[in-house]
Amino acid sequence: MLNTKITRRILGSFLLLSLTGLLILGVILMDFFHNDNLNDEEHDLLLHAQIIEHTLHDDMYRHRDQLATDVSDISVKTGLRVTILDETGTVLADSNSDAETMDNHWGRPEVQSAFSHEYGSAIRYSYTLQQNMMYVAIPVHNHGRFSGIIRTATSLQPIEASLQHSIRVLFLSLFISFIVSVLLAIWLAHRQLSPILNIIQTARAMMGGDLSRRITYRTGDEFDILIHTINQLAANLAHKIDEAQTENQKLNLILDSMDNGVLLFDETGAIMDANRQACKIFSLKPSDMRRHSIHVLGNALISDTAQQVLNKEKAITIRVTLPVSGTPHIFKVYFAMFVTHQRTAVLAVFHDISLLDAIYQRQAAFVGNAAHELRTPLTSIRGFAEFLAEDDFSSPDVSHHCSEVILHETERMDRLISSLLELARLDSRELGKDMKKEPLAAGRMLELSVQALLPKAQKKQQLVQIVRATSAQLLAKEDLFRQILQNLIDNAIKYTPENGTIKAECWTEAGNIIFAIEDNGIGIDAKHLPLIFDRFYRVDKARARQSGGNGIGLSLVKFLVKIFGGTINVESKPGVGTRFTLAFPQLDASHPSI
Repeated sequence: MLNTKITRRILGSFLLLSLTGLLILGVILMDFFHNDNLNDEEHDLLLHAQIIEHTLHDDMYRHRDQLATDVSDISVKTGLRVTILDETGTVLADSNSDAETMDNHWGRPEVQSAFSHEYGSAIRYSYTLQQNMMYVAIPVHNHGRFSGIIRTATSLQPIEASLQHSIRVLFLSLFISFIVSVLLAIWLAHRQLSPILNIIQTARAMMGGDLSRRITYRTGDEFDILIHTINQLAANLAHKIDEAQTENQKLNLILDSMDNGVLLFDETGAIMDANRQACKIFSLKPSDMRRHSIHVLGNALISDTAQQVLNKEKAITIRVTLPVSGTPHIFKVYFAMFVTHQRTAVLAVFHDISLLDAIYQRQAAFVGNAAHELRTPLTSIRGFAEFLAEDDFSSPDVSHHCSEVILHETERMDRLISSLLELARLDSRELGKDMKKEPLAAGRMLELSVQALLPKAQKKQQLVQIVRATSAQLLAKEDLFRQILQNLIDNAIKYTPENGTIKAECWTEAGNIIFAIEDNGIGIDAKHLPLIFDRFYRVDKARARQSGGNGIGLSLVKFLVKIFGGTINVESKPGVGTRFTLAFPQLDASHPSI
């Protein structure tokens, strides 16, 4: 408690006042005691002088030769110094010195005062005796005429010694009183300041966030009103903060559950708040985000737009591309300004439209590619049909050739439309929900797929061999899974020259079933490998069209592989061949069909 400023100030004031009062009291008492002792001593000297005057009145004039002896006797009896002066101040007798050798005393203050008054007194240092002396003188009258002075004197050493003793006793008493005052002041300060310090400590705890603290001290006076007010204020504040925190948690939950990134900037560009998605977009932690300005986002368009919103005081929408985890994403960003009683802020909402943009582009490309793929056979069919309509059928060979072309192009359109319908069915996302999967023997699926395409390979004198096959099982739908393998084997047959070799195998590895389809065909250039799974993409369009390909098969394969929880990779070198590798989770023997 003594460490507080208010305690030190109150104690200091109280103790200074007490010390000053005690010192003043001590000085007054010392002066009173000293003056009282001096007055008593002066009264004694005056009384002795009067007694001596009555005793020696007649002898002073008739027996002057005995005067010195009488004065000495009186001095011995009283312990006083006695001096007899005549009317001129000449020393007639002195108890301590030879009167003949002494100076005239008429000029002494006590003598002058005695001449003009009833008596005179003085205190001065005696160089003869080397000490302070008090002198009292009274006039002597003979038959009504002034005839001399009787002076008594005494040393002040006893009084001074008594004064020194009194001073020591007084200062000891003052010191004890001061100590008692200090203790009393501390007790009173503690008693009076305890509620204040309790209020301060509780207020500091509340300021630090502990609004559950309450002041329990009771004084029975006006402090109780203050204590009750502060406690009620803390309770109300805690309730308001709880409500604000609840609303803030709701808001943060809503913001963090949003797919959109939300940023809040102040008028200086400092980031005030950001939701989880915004931190993910800019690869920053929430704690780091709130320590930076808008410039840490590294995009001048965002900074400039935020400033425009502040300047124009209206909402603005922009389109911007930002790298998210190393991948470019397209965002539609909505900027809006709002003003509170404290500051102006800008709200930015980042809506990722990358997927939507990709869907639009994919849809446009799909429609364009589909239209192009359909236009080619339709053009051929129309041309040959018009030729047949105008020809007189004079040449059966020509008519037969036209019919074969029309039939071929019709079959090609049928395959294309079937593939498009299959893609539409897969894209509908209903396939995965309604699909009934069952355990399939990997080796058996590979054998059936090879057997189905063996006649096609034999037409090109190609060797299709199964290198190895495992009996392990995987979970899939048989017709769709065989479509994966048959598409890959069919592609190998198409793009492998006559007398080529196609190898197929499957084995288990690290809990997975691995399939590999390898050929020694024409191969694929490295620049085309990342694109071969895109719809309608063909490495060699003329060769693909000639072989009946439409650029949809591999996209179907990749889609189905993903449905069955697998992965697919391709390795190829032009003139060497191509190898497709697929991996699917191996099924536990006890796993039921689903």
